[in-house]
Amino acid sequence: MDLTCFKWIRQPKSYHIDNNRVEIVTAPHTDLWQRTYYHFQNDNAPVLQMETDEKYFSFIVKTDFSGSHHRFDQCGIVMYLDSENWLKGSVEYENEDFQHLGSVVTNGGYSDWATTAISADIKSMWYRFSRREDDYCIECSEDGVNFSQMRICHMGKGNGKIQFGIYACSPEDSSFKAVFTDLELTECQWKAHDGQQPD
Repeated sequence: MDLTCFKWIRQPKSYHIDNNRVEIVTAPHTDLWQRTYYHFQNDNAPVLQMETDEKYFSFIVKTDFSGSHHRFDQCGIVMYLDSENWLKGSVEYENEDFQHLGSVVTNGGYSDWATTAISADIKSMWYRFSRREDDYCIECSEDGVNFSQMRICHMGKGNGKIQFGIYACSPEDSSFKAVFTDLELTECQWKAHDGQQPD
């Protein structure tokens, strides 16, 4: 994948890009979150993404977070439209026993967070982000072959030109190196619904 098409939103102080590999060293107290439950707004995580008006596609990336070690250390896929409209999928470190595999969807300045607990022994994860017009699907995989659905959502501002890519952050007093490889853009792997017909 041509990484020269990707542009930074909040470029990190420490990073390296080479061929189909991106390394980001997170800075402490960086995050993406809007209002819900915690009542604070954090909008300072580094994001590296490209722009497209293509209505049907899938974006695949492998993440390595073997260096994560502090609560909420995270890296993954993102579609960042503006500070109040975005989505992300990642694994967030919790403790030595478990971590959160989850997704956040933010529409109109309010975030939600859907998670499932996975073993802290898992140190890498593949993601597949797919678009069908203004609807989106996030999937994950431990082997890059067999993907499982994490989230289907609608984005209120996601019907035109969008930006998508990768991010990494450490919301608390921490820092780690996130590694992204095997970035790929393909035809939409999220197939059209073949069940109940629209009303």
